[in-house]
Amino acid sequence: MIYLDYSANTPVDPAVLESFCRAERDYPGNPNAAHAAGRAARAELERATASIAALMGALPEEVILTSGASEANNLAIKGLARASRHKGRHIISTALEHPSVSGCLTALQEQGWEIDLVDIRRDGTLDLEQLRGLLRRDTTLVAMSWVDSELGTVQPVEAVAALLRDYPNCRLHVDATQAVGKTPVSLEGVDTMTFAPHKFGGLNGSGVLIKRRGVVLEPLIHGGTGASLYRSGTPALAHAVAAESALKLALDHQEKRCEAVRALNIRLREALSAHPAVRVNSPAEAIPHILNLSVAGVKGTAFQQALSERGVCVSVKSACSAEGTPSKAVYAVTRDKKSAMQSWRVSLSHLTTMEEIEAFLFIFNECCKELVP
Repeated sequence: MIYLDYSANTPVDPAVLESFCRAERDYPGNPNAAHAAGRAARAELERATASIAALMGALPEEVILTSGASEANNLAIKGLARASRHKGRHIISTALEHPSVSGCLTALQEQGWEIDLVDIRRDGTLDLEQLRGLLRRDTTLVAMSWVDSELGTVQPVEAVAALLRDYPNCRLHVDATQAVGKTPVSLEGVDTMTFAPHKFGGLNGSGVLIKRRGVVLEPLIHGGTGASLYRSGTPALAHAVAAESALKLALDHQEKRCEAVRALNIRLREALSAHPAVRVNSPAEAIPHILNLSVAGVKGTAFQQALSERGVCVSVKSACSAEGTPSKAVYAVTRDKKSAMQSWRVSLSHLTTMEEIEAFLFIFNECCKELVP
């Protein structure tokens, strides 16, 4: 099997798995309990949380542990919107967002919020001038990704944060799920940020929301005691320890790993661009971990299936997107519905080898002979 879907999920790092098992073994108590075992578990939870905060440049009380990035996005977006509804109900976002963001916005729209989407330029970045024109005094939230999950485009988060300084009632939410561990991120000017460790060698079932001090959210879960006022329930201590371990490994080795992935991306771009039927949709400035392409005359789902039958794993759009619909991200940059229907994504990791890339290219050529009209 040649696995080229690392943006959907990564294999757990052995060291991360060991940290999870060690925490499960050594801390049997409920961190909410008042007895000795509970206090020991609470102390370890606080240690892991403080470490995550330090790695991200945040304070321990700004870290909220969740079941994944989807929950974290829901808590941040719905929590921010509802907490500030007396100031306004206007939200700005883009068509590039993950379904856990766009789904939140749809739900809020049905409850009376007004949603505007910023246009995407041909280089995949949002149109800052249009954003400036859309901002109003009753705009209470801008929700955007740091890195688009389908194209790998790096968005101008710092520039957006600078625009919002003139709008004190407007919060900035950033989904950094495809960015953390792959490209530098900063909390400067950001009110809430989300990510999931399973994107960089961590475990599924955990996520992180960083909420800057002073920012108020309305909780999604009510009742019970938790590690945070904003998220009730028994804290998942072992997941917190594993998240800390994965984050530290990813950040410690980020530069070296990115260099390795960039070499793979260059080889892919050179080889695929030589095919007359291939259109590379990811901009040159995208992170090297994601390469989106369209093959003329072949639906993305058909090409994905052909590759899968030959042992190659790629994805069509985000793993959480609805099937059978054109890629919003590809359509935004190409304005071509056919290309959007024909697109699919190769996503790489430092675990990917050049031998796998060469094998993929050979199989890709065989699929083209079979499928391209």
